[in-house]
Amino acid sequence: MKSGSFAHFFSHINHFQEEEVKVISKALEKKIDNLVNEEIQFEQVMVISDLGEQLGIMDAKSALRLAEERNLDLVCVAPQAKTPVCKFMDYSKYRYEQLKRAREAQKNQKIITVKEVRLSPTIDVHDFETKMRNANRFLSSGDKVKVNCRFRGRMIEQADKTKNLFFKFASGLEEVSVIEREPVLDGRNMFMILSPKPEKKK
Repeated sequence: MKSGSFAHFFSHINHFQEEEVKVISKALEKKIDNLVNEEIQFEQVMVISDLGEQLGIMDAKSALRLAEERNLDLVCVAPQAKTPVCKFMDYSKYRYEQLKRAREAQKNQKIITVKEVRLSPTIDVHDFETKMRNANRFLSSGDKVKVNCRFRGRMIEQADKTKNLFFKFASGLEEVSVIEREPVLDGRNMFMILSPKPEKKK
C-alpha cells in the first residue's frame, strides 16, 4: 500500500463495515434463490422426490408435471452438477426456513469496528492514562483500536520517542489486546493497530 493511503483506508473502515452488513444482508437472500418450476431449462435433470427417493433422469417438463401432480414445486438444488439435480418441495416454505436460518446466523455474527485513539509525543500522564482506559473499554467490547499520532512541524523529529510511547501504550493493554500491526510511520502520521486478545480455549 502506497504512502498516504493507510490514513485514508482507516478513516473509512467503519463506513465500509456498515456497507458490508447491507451487502451481506442482500447476498443472503440472493444466495438462497434457486431455479424453480418453469425457470428450469435444462434438457435433462436428476429428480429426487420430496421423500428423498431418486426418481431417475428425465426431461425437465416431465419432472415439472410430476411435481405439479403432487402439488409441489420443482426446485433445482444442484445446477452445477453434470446432470442438474432437482427436488420436489414446497418452495415457499423452504425459502422461508432458509432465510430464517440465514438471518439468525447473521445476528450471531459480531461486526468488529475500529476505534481511534490519538496520542502525541507531548501527552501528559493524565491524558495518557485516560486514553488507555478508553482503549481498554473498546478492546474489552471486542473492537479493534487504531492508535494514531499526527506530527506537525518539527514534531516529526520525535518519531522515535512516539514509537516508544506507542509500545508503552500497548504494554499497558497487554491483558486485553495483542499488537496486530506494530507502529508504522506513514508520511506525517504514525499508527498502530491493537486487536482484542483471543479468548483461551477451555
